[in-house]
Amino acid sequence: MITIEINSITDLQEAAKKFLGYFPKPEVFAFYGEMGAGKTSFIQSVCKELNVLDMVTSPTFSLVNEYISSQHGTLYHFDFYRIQNIREVFDLGYEEYFFQDQYCFIEWPEKVESLLPGSTIKVYLEVVLQGKRRLSFSASGE
Repeated sequence: MITIEINSITDLQEAAKKFLGYFPKPEVFAFYGEMGAGKTSFIQSVCKELNVLDMVTSPTFSLVNEYISSQHGTLYHFDFYRIQNIREVFDLGYEEYFFQDQYCFIEWPEKVESLLPGSTIKVYLEVVLQGKRRLSFSASGE
């Protein structure tokens, strides 16, 4: 397990750069963490590193946002916090997103665990102290 300490909001961009250094190609990332842990903020920083041209916001009500990167094409950002049942995810056509060779960021993956590809990178973000976070994950091949 690899750990990146994020001591303040000003460290987010450097943490995102370091994180992406472990993943030379697009992956499906599942972000686990309590409400307010900073999942969306971290994904925003990752998207900035990936040269996303769009405004990155939480897709809490739309379930999925699509962003365009000048270098990586389309990226997908999911937030499953508000889903009531797994059928909503089937209706969304999740397979078309999860099984492409594109970056895919998933918040609240606990709600769709059974649908995640086996190769999904599980990323844990936890509050250590006020303003400090710990990011942990296993890189490909570990």
